[in-house]
Amino acid sequence: MTDSQLIREIKDGNVELYSELMRRYQRKILAFIFHMLKSAKLELLAEDLCSETFYKAYRSLHSFREMDASFSTWLYTIARNTVLSELRKGKANNVSLDDAGFEPIASHEAAPEQQLLRNERMAMVREAINNLPEKQRSALILREYDQLDYQEIANILGQSVSSVKSLLFRARASVKAQLEPYYGTMPTAESFERMNS
Repeated sequence: MTDSQLIREIKDGNVELYSELMRRYQRKILAFIFHMLKSAKLELLAEDLCSETFYKAYRSLHSFREMDASFSTWLYTIARNTVLSELRKGKANNVSLDDAGFEPIASHEAAPEQQLLRNERMAMVREAINNLPEKQRSALILREYDQLDYQEIANILGQSVSSVKSLLFRARASVKAQLEPYYGTMPTAESFERMNS
């Protein structure tokens, strides 16, 4: 069943099908929210805000119009607005994952020193992304992590496609500038992707 078919069924009263929409998008929305919260060190709120996003989407599903945007674009917009609203409140618990005692699980296949270097590189890339202004960070996450096209990103951010391209250009240039002291020259797009996978 397509998203459109599911939404029609849900609007017709088959509300149990909403769990299928959640299953399709929960991981991507959670990852997006997590990355948006990282710069404020509020990652522990990601699951709560993901749940809140899906609750808001469910409550507003009757007003969703497919001709205005795809369901995924609409959902990312709700997620982004939910996170921005939470960040504006400023009342969230300011505990980072490091402070909470979470440690990455090392791969059994990689040697400890390789895993340590990989974790260090990933942390440097994440830190560089976290230092970006909010719109640049959102655009980069949506493009590089969620693989959305320019039009979808433009719809989510409320920008034109050319503005999104500009945001991405500036975001990538900033990440490159932040990482150059460590790498000498910026890694290629493929190595950037490998560091984040």
